[in-house]
Amino acid sequence: MEEDDDDQYKQQVLACAFGESSDSSDDALYPAVEEGEIYSWESVEGIDGLWLCRDFLPEKHQNLLLSAIHGEGLFTESSYNQAMKFGDLPNWAIDLSRLIQKAVCYGETISLDGLESDCKEQQMEESGPLPFDLLWREPLFDQLITNVYKPGEGISAHVDLLRFEDGIAIVSLESECVMHFSRADQETYSHKAQGGQDGSLVKIPVLLNPGSLLLIYGEARYSWKHEINRKEGFQTWKGREIIQKKRTSVTLRKLCHSAEDS
Repeated sequence: MEEDDDDQYKQQVLACAFGESSDSSDDALYPAVEEGEIYSWESVEGIDGLWLCRDFLPEKHQNLLLSAIHGEGLFTESSYNQAMKFGDLPNWAIDLSRLIQKAVCYGETISLDGLESDCKEQQMEESGPLPFDLLWREPLFDQLITNVYKPGEGISAHVDLLRFEDGIAIVSLESECVMHFSRADQETYSHKAQGGQDGSLVKIPVLLNPGSLLLIYGEARYSWKHEINRKEGFQTWKGREIIQKKRTSVTLRKLCHSAEDS
């Protein structure tokens, strides 16, 4: 891409993602684009379409996001641990969607040969954190789930319902955890290429630290289950047992047109 075209592309990104301010009084909830700012993305080996941005939200903005979530009064009762929204999302979620667009457009990935490359248009369309047709759909997301997990609480292995389109975002807050991915088409299969034995169950772990953003699309979205088992003994990372604390997550998705009409 020529330099002028590259500058024009960046301006288009900014206009599309941040040109129109929301009616939110929390316009400072997320940081503005700074010159030279880059988001680092990691692709998860063995799973196409699974990308992790570990430093998506700094601690200050994690706290602001938590305040915005709880400011809606969704979790005033201790028995409530999940809240859903469909259609018109709250302003903080709209702003969060814009920030996801920004993080993808101003991203840097590690390629298979170990070299860093900017997430420019061609690279993003082929293998970036979110393909263009998903990144610039309107709206990007129109459904969210906010979960508040107590120590020991998690989610069972599942593939998200097909009533939702491709492209799912998960933002993690407060306690870190390990999410495991396993093939959805068969409970057991041979994975000799990864050093396993015939008939063994393959689970690929991904550490979700506070402030991280996980994007799931394509094969990762439709062919892999994901789960979080926070029972004692299951939350370990590189030989270290993770101390269980309260964890909050925000999942953003988009309903299929057929689901909207039903």
